[in-house]
Amino acid sequence: MRKDDLYITVPTFFRCPISLDVMKSPVSLCTGVTYDRSSIQRWLDSGNNTCPATMQVLQTKELVPNHTLQRLIQIWSDSVRTTHQNSSSDRVNHQQVRELIKQFVNDFRVHYSELEVNSDNLTKLLAFSGESQENLRFVASVAAESDFLEILTSFLVHNPGNLKVLEKIVPLWKMLLRERGSLPKMGKGNELYAVIISALKHGSLKLKLEMTKTLDFIISTDSEAKSSLSENSELYSVLLSFSTINNDWNTTLMEVSISCLISFAMIRRNRSKLVKAGAVKTVGKALSTAEIGTALTDKILRLLELTSTCKEGRMDLCNDGECIRALVMKILKVSNEATEHAVTILWSLCCLFRDHRAIDAVGKSNGMAKILLLLQSNCSPAVRQMAADLLKVFRVNSKGVSCLSTSYDTKTTHIMPF
Repeated sequence: MRKDDLYITVPTFFRCPISLDVMKSPVSLCTGVTYDRSSIQRWLDSGNNTCPATMQVLQTKELVPNHTLQRLIQIWSDSVRTTHQNSSSDRVNHQQVRELIKQFVNDFRVHYSELEVNSDNLTKLLAFSGESQENLRFVASVAAESDFLEILTSFLVHNPGNLKVLEKIVPLWKMLLRERGSLPKMGKGNELYAVIISALKHGSLKLKLEMTKTLDFIISTDSEAKSSLSENSELYSVLLSFSTINNDWNTTLMEVSISCLISFAMIRRNRSKLVKAGAVKTVGKALSTAEIGTALTDKILRLLELTSTCKEGRMDLCNDGECIRALVMKILKVSNEATEHAVTILWSLCCLFRDHRAIDAVGKSNGMAKILLLLQSNCSPAVRQMAADLLKVFRVNSKGVSCLSTSYDTKTTHIMPF
């Protein structure tokens, strides 16, 4: 096959068992096996009286048209033909990639303020880049020769409120940023940050997801950009809005936004800002009410652990009984990482700072039983020590526990009902 052709995988049941080609006129024998009419007719005309696939003797040689299968084959054929036509029209070669990038760069340099984005050309570049890592590297190399990435960045800066432009440019911009590994110099400024926030606030779900992934990459690779962006309190509120449980919440968008917030929270001074933006209340509610996966649960617990190290975070956690109960529930239920985060938070609240609101909430959530089970599990030494510390605190406050009493030594743990 030529390089420009599509390699097509044919569903097995569309193939004739005799010719192995796609059936043009499928017919069924009395055995229930379907063949292409021309192939089975030649078999029967040759004097055979058995089914080629099962070798059963045929009670009748009547051929019954399989109209359902024929319709399915027709639908599939039309789909393949359409895909091939679209792919052929969108596909570009290396020389055309150079020409498309050169045209965009020249147009921008001549009249950037009036430049209309050719969405077809950007779609072709994006499709070409996404086909393989080699293609992406080629586009990145051509972009480096012509300052294409810098110009894309500048174009975004000059169109902060044009969401249609952002929809067209951001996916390709994100791919080239990742390949390059850093922001261009003109991308390290408030103008670009305004574009990011505009896309996150007002864009479609697709644009929000693309821009959040881009933001996550920027702040994880560029400490200067991370520090500057972390000063914008509005950004915290926007990212937290993606973690609000409502009718259109998206787990992928939530997971990426939590990753961004964790990156910001790694800078200690940002933790109180996050709390003031409502981080504990928002992600705590998600933790207690939403059915979320392991990876997202781990990240939410990691963010709560970071916020629990500041005074404001501890106050919000201790005032949120639902969040405390959710923390207890996640112990031994999700992953080792989730258990460690949850225990660390509870240890900080109950042992390090001895907050009675947290101690009471843990006790009412059957937290004592969970800690005893944790001590019997194969947990890490650090988690075991924190669990032992928690148990001591609960024993001191055992007046609030009415369902069980405990007997604990350094080697064994037992739960004994009254």
